[in-house]
Order: sequence, then C-alpha cells, then structure tokens
Amino acid sequence: MAESTKKKIVHIHLGTDNFKTVMTAGQHELISDEPKNIGGSDEGPDPYDYLMMSLGSCTVITIRMYAERKGWDFKNIYMELRHQKDYAEDCKDCDDPKAKIDVIEKEIIIEGDLSDDQLERLLEISKKCPVHKTMQGDLELKSTIERK
Repeated sequence: MAESTKKKIVHIHLGTDNFKTVMTAGQHELISDEPKNIGGSDEGPDPYDYLMMSLGSCTVITIRMYAERKGWDFKNIYMELRHQKDYAEDCKDCDDPKAKIDVIEKEIIIEGDLSDDQLERLLEISKKCPVHKTMQGDLELKSTIERK
C-alpha cells in the first residue's frame, strides 16, 4: 500500500481530569488541554494549537525537502501561525455566528542566501504541503459512537 493511502490511526482518551486529553500516535504520546480560564488545567497545548502545529510542521518540512532537492543555500526555517475567527464578508450579518470563518495566517521566515524568486517559489511550495492541501480541499468527516 502506498504511504499516502495508508489509514492513519490515533487514539484519544479523555478521563475524569477536566479537559486533559491523552493522545497517542504509534509510540508517541502527547497531552492536550484547555486553558485555566475555561476550566482546563493548561497541561498542554489546546486543540487549535495542535492544528496549527500540524500545519506548520508539515509546511516547513515540505519547504526543506524542496529546497534541498534544488540544492538551495539556507540554514533555518521559522514559522509563526495565528488563528482567529473573522467575518466572511464585510460584516453584512455580524450577529449571525455562521458569518464568521476560521482564518489561519502563516508567516514563514527563512534564514539563508536565497533570491526573491527562490523565496517566492518556496512560498508557492509551502501551499502544497499535504496538511495544507487537506485543509483546503474537500474533507469529509465521518463519526460513529458506541457504548462501552
């Protein structure tokens, strides 16, 4: 089976410890939580932080892979992501919660000796990372529930 068609499985467990969530992917275990001001204990990043970290890590890995294949000279890639709810249109229906859309801003900083054309190409490549494409493409979420 090709790597891109393998089904990825992660396990999530939320017990009785407020919103502290234990997430497992293979041998890796991470903690997610909510901030104290909304009832969590702030023991880990919140779910939106993980969403942005996933997008950011995929983006910088994709940029590095491309730049290395081209033999381009650079040292480090830094990225800052910001998430907010914004209005889809110029606040025509500001009171309607559906009028807001999620906006993620990606700021990429590359340390190295690259031309403006190379930087522009890397910006284009940054939008081709698999997570970016998943978030921008058609996505179907299927849910089931069962009693244990």
